[in-house]
Order: sequence, then C-alpha cells, then structure tokens
Amino acid sequence: MSKKQITQEKIIHSFLSSAAEKGAGATSLSDISDMLEIKKASLYNHFESRDDMYNATLEYCSLEMLNSTFLVKECVEAAASSKSGALAYLKKAITQYFKLFESEPFFKIYVFVHSEQYYNRRALDICQADYKRMFEQMRDSLKIFKNAGKCDYDEKDLKDICSVIISVITNQLDQYIARKKEIIRQNPDTGVGSLFALPSDETQLAAHMKIVEISIKNLLSL
Repeated sequence: MSKKQITQEKIIHSFLSSAAEKGAGATSLSDISDMLEIKKASLYNHFESRDDMYNATLEYCSLEMLNSTFLVKECVEAAASSKSGALAYLKKAITQYFKLFESEPFFKIYVFVHSEQYYNRRALDICQADYKRMFEQMRDSLKIFKNAGKCDYDEKDLKDICSVIISVITNQLDQYIARKKEIIRQNPDTGVGSLFALPSDETQLAAHMKIVEISIKNLLSL
C-alpha cells in the first residue's frame, strides 16, 4: 500500500480495530502499521505521536457519536400524528439504535470510548455528552407524545422518568455490546471483522427490548 493511500481516517480506523480486539492500551504503533501494511515510521507522516493519534481517535468518535441516530424529532412528530402508539414507535426506534452498533464503525467506536472513559477524561466527557443527547431527545419526544394524547406523566417527574429510561437503555446496550465483544474473545483468530458478517441475534435483542419496554410502560402507564 503506497503512502498516498494512507489517510488519518484510515489510521484511526485501524487503531479502533486493534483497540476493539486487544484494548487501546495494548495497541501499539506496530499493530497499526502491520494492519495497514506500511512501515511504522510512515505513521509519523500523519500523527506526531501515539498520543496524538489516540486523541484524534477520540475526537473522531465524538463526532460520529454526535451524528448517530436515536430519536429524530421529525419522525417522532410523524408518529405522534399517526395511529400508532408512543410505545410502538419508541420500541422500534430503540431497536434500530441497538442495531446501529452492530455495524462498522459504531461497534468499534462504542467499545473504544466506553472502555476509555475509565482512564481518560475526554472519553468520559464524550460518554456524558452522548447520554445528555439521548436524554434531551427522549424528553422532547415524550413531550410531543403527551401533547398528542399518546402518553401521560406528571410534568414534575419528567426529568426522573427520562433519566430512568435512558439509564435502562444504556445498561441494556452495554450488555448487548459486551455479548458481541465476547464473540471476539471466544474466536480470537477471526477478529473484529468477522463480527459484522453475522446476522443480528434477534432473540437476544428481543430480550433486551423487553426490559426497555417494561420500563417505559411502567413509567408512563402505557
């Protein structure tokens, strides 16, 4: 592979792939250069150091997570004006959100950022910003559904309701991703790439969605 074919984004993706398999701390420049089939020294044409590469990877992940789809206001408004109920729409949207993390690069991004939040303040900030984004979109969605007469709650409890729902969603997503990660641990020779060739585990996904559904129904009395 020629030097002209190497970009910062390709290096970042290689870093994420290695980090998803063996952890960011255990990922070396040699791992990345071997994956890209280039000399290790060539990496310095794009990054000043490994730390520079690590920080750039975090910023890349931040932008990708910010642009990921959770609850789109226009879709919520459309659902609120249709005959379908709030629970049916939320369940469908959250299921699609889970499936998003079965694809590249979101699986690798999720594993990287959520693992690094325990060691790096910037990674923690990214996770907290993602939680806040989900919270705000859930809050706004519930307001739309309430105004349409499709759910009910006490206004003073809205903050707590959204906090519980998002906490349940993130907890179930953590477990779902952890199970996917275990596939790699059990099959080290196949690596991360093979994971994305697998179909969704609909049975496992349904089990997680059931817990989310029960939580939403109990909090909103649906």
